[in-house]
Amino acid sequence: MTRRIMIIGNGDVPQEVADAIDAADLVIRFNNVRNFGRAGRRTDIVAVCNTGRPAKTMLRSRTWRNSRAVSESGAIWSVRDPVKLEAMKPEVLQDFPELEDLFEDHTEDFDAFARSGGKDHFVLPGSTHESAVAALTPYDPGSYVVPSSGLVVVSHILQDPTFAGDTVFLAGFSHEGWSGHPFAAERQLINAHIEAGRLTRLEPSSLSALSEGA
Repeated sequence: MTRRIMIIGNGDVPQEVADAIDAADLVIRFNNVRNFGRAGRRTDIVAVCNTGRPAKTMLRSRTWRNSRAVSESGAIWSVRDPVKLEAMKPEVLQDFPELEDLFEDHTEDFDAFARSGGKDHFVLPGSTHESAVAALTPYDPGSYVVPSSGLVVVSHILQDPTFAGDTVFLAGFSHEGWSGHPFAAERQLINAHIEAGRLTRLEPSSLSALSEGA
């Protein structure tokens, strides 16, 4: 049976699509889930950056831990495979010596947090990171540190057989933020996936097609 999967970034999301997000079969959100409420409330998975300052900030925040999005989710996904990241460390620090704290690994802390709340914890494999990097190469990403959490999750969903045949929607992907991510190339790659029919951008204009397919 075909499922509707919503991957919801932290950028702007039209409020008109909130009900469609909440009616999906699976909703994935990211990190501090800034647009929770306006972009619907259903949250099955919270995908987190499990290394460096973002990880430390979330884990230390009682507000984040107790937020409705996090507390009602069924799983935490750690986006950075610590083995892969450790292997990248020498090369990254050669070009970006100021990023030493990027490699502080908090995967075990997220695992303990998830399990204490009865949630599953899943670390995306290093092969997913590698697939994202390979897919970006034709779009001339230039020098960058790592693909964004959003792109890594998209790559995982598109290549994992568990999601084969599902309809995957995107919203809230502004392709803006930290300069260590290759956002211009990521935008081109996402657009290519949409043109190929592998992804659908969730917009008010898509709602009629959603209702017809229900």
